[in-house]
Amino acid sequence: MARKRKDRGASEPAAASTVVVMALYITDSGPNSVRAVANLEAICKEHLQDNFRLEIIDVLQYPLRALADGIVVTPSLAKLFPLPTATVVGNLSDQGGVLRALGIVK
Repeated sequence: MARKRKDRGASEPAAASTVVVMALYITDSGPNSVRAVANLEAICKEHLQDNFRLEIIDVLQYPLRALADGIVVTPSLAKLFPLPTATVVGNLSDQGGVLRALGIVK
């Protein structure tokens, strides 16, 4: 089942009113997927406040969706908006790399 999450937190957003749209592809409760969700939630809370939209897609439940979206490795984070798009693969523990992919200059 695809889950949508919106988190709130403190700090400065990526841009004043730009909503960052992302999709996180995970595999059920695999350790790297669980870590990726936790790491992304922390990043969103600290840097995006409520200026993001996140869809979490379990590729075990929606394999055709992952295939159609070009996802072959999990966990994978796809930033869909604002352009340019970007993809980060792994447990998202490299916060600097994730911030750069999201367009948040740190």
